Amino acid sequence: MQPKIMMKKKSISASKTSLILFLCQMISALDVPLDLSQPPTITQQSPKDYIVDPRENIVIQCEAKGKPPPSFSWTRNGTHFDIDKDAQVTMKPNSGTLVINIMNGGKAEAYEGVYQCTARNERGAAISNNIVIRPSRSPLWTKEKLEPNQVREGDSLVLHCRPPVGLPPPIIFWMDNAFQRLPQSERVSQGLNGDLYFSNVQPEDTREDYICYARFNHTQTIQQKQPISVKVFSMDSLNDTIAANLSDTDIYARPVTERQPVLLTPAGSTSTKVELRGNVLLLECIAAGLPTPVIRWIKEGGELPANRTFFENFKKTLKIIDVSEADSGNYKCIARNTLGSAHHVISVTVKAAPYWITAPRNLVLSPGEDGTLICRANGNPKPSISWLANGVPIAIAPEDPSRKVDGDTIIFSHVQERSSAVYQCNASNEYGYLLANAFVNVLAEPPRILTPTNKLYQVIADSPALLDCAYFGSPKPEIEWFKGVKGSILRGSEYIFHDNGTLEIPVAQKDSTGTYTCVARNKLGKIQNEVQLEIKDPTVIIKQPENKVIQRYGQVSFECIIKHDSTLLPTIIWLKDNNELPDDERFLVGKDNLTIMNITDKDDGTYTCIVNTTLDSVSASAVLTVVARPNPPFDLELTGQLERSVELSWIPGDENNSPITNFVIEYEDGLHEPGVWHYQTEVPGTQTTVQLKLSPYVNYSFRVIAVNEIGRSQPSEPSEQYLTKSANPDENPSNVQGIGSEPDNLVITWESLKGFQSNGPGLQYKVSWRQKDVDDEWTSVIVANVSKYIVSGTPTFVPYEIKVQALNDLGYAPEPSEVIGHSGEDLPMVAPGNVQVHVINSTLAKVHWDPVPLKTVRGHLQGYKVYYWKVQSLSRRSRRHVEKKILTFRGNKTFGMLPGLEPYSTYKLNVRVANGKGEGPASPDKVFRTPEGVPSSPSFLKITNPTLDSLTLEWGSPTHPNGVLTSYTLKFQPINNTHELGPLVEIRIPANESSLILKNLNYSTRYKFYFNAQTSVGSGNQITEEAVTIMDEAMASRQVDIATQGWFIGLMCAVALLILILLIVCFIRRNKGGKYPVKEKEDAHADPEIQPMKEDDGTFGEYSDAEDHKPLKKGSRTPSDRTVKKEDSDDSLVDYGEGVNGQFNEDGSFIGQYSGKKEKEPAEGNESSEAPSPVNAMNSFV
Repeated sequence: MQPKIMMKKKSISASKTSLILFLCQMISALDVPLDLSQPPTITQQSPKDYIVDPRENIVIQCEAKGKPPPSFSWTRNGTHFDIDKDAQVTMKPNSGTLVINIMNGGKAEAYEGVYQCTARNERGAAISNNIVIRPSRSPLWTKEKLEPNQVREGDSLVLHCRPPVGLPPPIIFWMDNAFQRLPQSERVSQGLNGDLYFSNVQPEDTREDYICYARFNHTQTIQQKQPISVKVFSMDSLNDTIAANLSDTDIYARPVTERQPVLLTPAGSTSTKVELRGNVLLLECIAAGLPTPVIRWIKEGGELPANRTFFENFKKTLKIIDVSEADSGNYKCIARNTLGSAHHVISVTVKAAPYWITAPRNLVLSPGEDGTLICRANGNPKPSISWLANGVPIAIAPEDPSRKVDGDTIIFSHVQERSSAVYQCNASNEYGYLLANAFVNVLAEPPRILTPTNKLYQVIADSPALLDCAYFGSPKPEIEWFKGVKGSILRGSEYIFHDNGTLEIPVAQKDSTGTYTCVARNKLGKIQNEVQLEIKDPTVIIKQPENKVIQRYGQVSFECIIKHDSTLLPTIIWLKDNNELPDDERFLVGKDNLTIMNITDKDDGTYTCIVNTTLDSVSASAVLTVVARPNPPFDLELTGQLERSVELSWIPGDENNSPITNFVIEYEDGLHEPGVWHYQTEVPGTQTTVQLKLSPYVNYSFRVIAVNEIGRSQPSEPSEQYLTKSANPDENPSNVQGIGSEPDNLVITWESLKGFQSNGPGLQYKVSWRQKDVDDEWTSVIVANVSKYIVSGTPTFVPYEIKVQALNDLGYAPEPSEVIGHSGEDLPMVAPGNVQVHVINSTLAKVHWDPVPLKTVRGHLQGYKVYYWKVQSLSRRSRRHVEKKILTFRGNKTFGMLPGLEPYSTYKLNVRVANGKGEGPASPDKVFRTPEGVPSSPSFLKITNPTLDSLTLEWGSPTHPNGVLTSYTLKFQPINNTHELGPLVEIRIPANESSLILKNLNYSTRYKFYFNAQTSVGSGNQITEEAVTIMDEAMASRQVDIATQGWFIGLMCAVALLILILLIVCFIRRNKGGKYPVKEKEDAHADPEIQPMKEDDGTFGEYSDAEDHKPLKKGSRTPSDRTVKKEDSDDSLVDYGEGVNGQFNEDGSFIGQYSGKKEKEPAEGNESSEAPSPVNAMNSFV
């Protein structure tokens, strides 16, 4: 669902308000200020047709204004009404309103008549309309004897109301004795005259309390007609009555027959109707007929007026509002049923009481001016125009030389003060009259401005601004507008100047703010007035509420964030469906939002945020749609019951604003599984009936569940039960199998039929079997409702044909299909032969064998199993427990691979065949050997006894030699302070050695060692270690003590301070562009990797290793394979040398400033050695 966000905006300064304000100002501009002399003006009077309540006082209004204040007099029925002679009549003080006292004994009927009020002063006389006073009447019904209405079924009937004539006419309605309105329909309805029409009567129309009521609203009374009795004879009962009373005759009432339409009202084929312009036109057609006719309306030669046409009373009444002369014409009603049609044509003529085209308006003139009074009206027929002067026909009124009457116009020229008078224009025809008063007031007055000084106008930007300058003067002043006190006169298309003095700025902008001056002048003077205009920013909803779809019992929040002029104070109001919010604590109104908690279905609707300021108003709306799971379906009905099918229908429950996508139908078998519901089928959400397939011998009940996007409804109430008849089973058990559990039996199993699949009582199974490929008869047995049968005494593992057939008390199911099973298995009898082993490499071998004959397997061949185990390692004596490994090769395979063997070892294996029962005997053990492989890494490498130029290495032999060790290989290279590697030295060591002393090493130097073992196949994995030679023997002996002495710690602090000073000096020299030792060294050794090897460096030759021989990171002591053991002593020179390695070089410079700590590959050459400096020696030591 995609509902639309609605937004509307309105402003006080919008066009409609502007027009209203303009008209008000224009009217006020024509008013003469009350401090000036003026003829009377009628301001209030009673309606022309004045129906009064005879129980209350009669008040006839007549109010007028003038200067001097007018006096009042009345006429009644055209003659003077002397109120002083009637004690029941009084006139209100300073008013012409009459009060006739009825409540103190007066009778309203005595004061019926036509009243007219006259208001008079020295400048003229104004008169009111002719006011017709009539008291309302609510007479009683006349007594009449009402005969019961006896009518045959299907005939038409009219019950007449004939209410008493009242004033005004009463409202008619029909009720029963219980004061309940009688139901109406296309068949039974009330006519415009109050009669009750039956197009055709039915037996249910029989009753004795058809009562017509007349309600007289003016007197608040209701009159009741005597009850009318109606008895409808049905054809069946009528024939029974005739048969009982007129035996031995063949006279019977005719059956109910269908009839084509006949109009009950109006009578005939044509009629006429006259209606007055502006009234409501009501046309009616009511027809009799069986079936009940349907009414249709057309206008001959035209269309029914759009937006003004309505159909009422089940389309029997055509209603056209606000009719005009264009609605005249022929209107045809057509009554139609299946047998035919009838029609009636109503000729409508629209007449018109007089209505104004131009009503005369008050005229203010200065002496010597000219003017006109115009009185123009229209009507049908065209009204006549007559003039009166001060209430007297102008033909007999005193003559005035300045006045000339020309039909509907009076022309005045060179008027004088004595020309002041009140003129009346009367426009009348046979349908009514119009009367208007307009005075001519001759004054000489300088201009005056009636708008208050410095009046402030506030307007929203981009809206019209209307600045008022109400004025008066005689002669009529001229009006000019200026912006600012001394600004220039306003002209141009951006301004509109109205005749009443109003200045309109059609689109006011921010720069329109300011002071505006209005100047009024005539020949008698000049006056001005200032008003202020302020332009405000419009109020805008910058975050509108959005449409929401929320589940029931959820929560929703609508936002309404606004932006407004800072000088205006907005108020926010929330509405629901254009009404106030419910008085409910679940509705929380915040500063700029509305929150609804625990939403219910009643909260569904349109929510509107209205923002009001004193100048404008904006609103925005959003729709809240509350969704929920659908309500359960109801009224389940079973129809079309057959042995194997039934039709189920239902009525959907409320979908709760989320369309139903599908219906799920479930069933219960009350005979076999009461209380358990099963899925039957499902249908689309647009479907409410379904044909269901049924099984025999099931007591069905059905229920329906509706599903929408929110979820599933509660199940409907169960349908009525339907028990289907018994029948033979339709199907046989499924999943039939034959598998022996012992070598001499056959176990036959199957899945039993469910209760509703039995199709009847007495469910059993016929189990049949015979040996396959043997000319045997079927052996059968009938068993109860079980799912297993065991056949004993069978040969071992032979195939059987098996079938299981269902039967019940009514007979057998269709012939079942056969399945193949086998009797029980036994262990295989023979072992695989000709077992051969082919060694592929030191860890992999391939084994071959000959398959055993299938008949010796005595079961389902599952595969072959190879058992193998290591007997002896040829490189060392094995003391481990012998662990046999098993590899299974599925199916009838005759070879397999044996991975994961240990090199240089002796193995044994045998092969066995396996079936479902187990394994057969093993083949004779087969012995084979694996060749040598490369050894594992040495078990450990320790470096001890560091001296000035020697180190002692000790190692352990590999844990897994994987052959005969031939030698060890040792490689080592020095590491300088920047972690760069020196030349690599390689030494071959006999296999029977376990230690080595390296001599001729550089003192105070770190070395990295790489060590591995070899067999005839090749080299194994290497282990690595690092060690440092010491600086001198004395320091070596005192190493532990010195490191803990206070003087030593002080010395180290002094050295650190010296190094810091040297660093500062180096940085200063570098910034000045000078050279220093580190720079010279870098220039001399641009690439240490390509330096030539020195002849006296004690190296043994070149070596390049593809294995990992990179130096470990700073502080590393762990070999790559984690097999090296660390020495127990923590005070060795190696540990001490680790802490400062790579921080300072020989001249004290900070190495990290100039070179990275990236480890390099072992160099083939040897760097030239330098004499050790004291700082470098100290670095090695600490």
